Amino acid sequence: MDLFDQQAAETTAGQQPLAERMRPRRLADLFGQDAVTGPGSLIHHAIENDRIFSMILWGPPGCGKTTLARIIAGETRSHFIHFSAVLAGVKQIREVIDEAKKQRQFQRKRTLLFVDEIHRFNKAQQDAFLHHVESGLITLIGATTENPSFEVIPPLLSRCRVVTLNLLDEDAVGRVLDRALADGGRGLGGLNLRLADEARAHLIHISSGDARSALNSLEVAAALATGESVPRVGIPRMVTLQHVENALQKKALLYDKGGDEHFNLISALHKSLRGSDPDAALYWLARMLEAGEDALYVARRMVRFASEDVGNADPFALRIALGAMEAFRFLGHPEGDLALAQAAVYLATAPKSNRIYAAWDRVKQAVREQGALPVPLHIRNAPTRLMKDLGYGKGYRYAHDFKDGYAPQGYLPDAIAGHQFYFPTDRGYEKMIAGRLTHWRTLKEKSKK
Repeated sequence: MDLFDQQAAETTAGQQPLAERMRPRRLADLFGQDAVTGPGSLIHHAIENDRIFSMILWGPPGCGKTTLARIIAGETRSHFIHFSAVLAGVKQIREVIDEAKKQRQFQRKRTLLFVDEIHRFNKAQQDAFLHHVESGLITLIGATTENPSFEVIPPLLSRCRVVTLNLLDEDAVGRVLDRALADGGRGLGGLNLRLADEARAHLIHISSGDARSALNSLEVAAALATGESVPRVGIPRMVTLQHVENALQKKALLYDKGGDEHFNLISALHKSLRGSDPDAALYWLARMLEAGEDALYVARRMVRFASEDVGNADPFALRIALGAMEAFRFLGHPEGDLALAQAAVYLATAPKSNRIYAAWDRVKQAVREQGALPVPLHIRNAPTRLMKDLGYGKGYRYAHDFKDGYAPQGYLPDAIAGHQFYFPTDRGYEKMIAGRLTHWRTLKEKSKK
């Protein structure tokens, strides 16, 4: 079935959601993906010359994967088939292959097959495509939100070019909204609406780079605005922040990712973690995520916190923070939010120590003040005879040859010999470290007598 039949599209256009009506039909109208589709790009060149290649479009929801596939369909001379991996099985795949053979035999047309959510196909289903992609019977365009390296079988992936699409930036989402408001044919231009600046900013912010989400929200907000009053000639009806909030069923939170509130909230989260208050940490984390903060920014701050404020009091904290960051990368919103919440609670309730942070500051200061002090001869490597004759490595004690794997000897330059930078606390795992260091330092002092 060809879902891009123009007559059918025009018949149902009035019933389609705004996001569907406003879907770009030309490459020039696709905002936010210039690196992939702009002049001089591989895809732009392929469309211009009608030489489309098999590809996997990889990117987050609402970034334009399906739209790009439809544009390719409209601007090439191929027979186009839209295929959903969610609804179809091997039987439907065989029917598609049969149709492709007929198109080639009787219409002299190649078949461009768009497979939405290709990651939903199992290995057997993907194998069914493989030979026909290889032979050139079909040109495959797959779309996925998942990493194709993990979800597409290697033989099929090797025959496709992976095209990465990114979330739309704020400028691109704003242009999408402005075009929908101005377009009198497919958009809202005939309703004489104006979008308030704060409402526009909130729609852009809350959409998180998803054009479809932004347009769906705008459509509901516009319906609320038009239902409240009778239009007056020449005076546009205003779509306000209140309309947008009602459409989203969500209050606009005071937040500016580049302003004071951004720094206020991350400071509140950091100090709540340091103060061992898991409830406050969860609250400030939720405030930031609900307001649209970059979750990976928050995750990076928690990784930093694990070393700066927990340190060796609980060495596992760093692994927890890194694991939460990777979990969010893998899951995204909203599933990945819980991994960040888990890490926040763990960090807040972990024993605290800033002694690594303090030791690092002291070491850097010593390096700046003392300059490039020479490495003691006994811990220098001596790969040549000359170096050995110069005393490199002489007197070095191999730790594993001594009891408990510890050899009492100095490792710092002579000018700062015996200097201590790291002073562990008596909290958590660091208490054990402190005990070891005390024992080793006692042995070292005894060895000098």
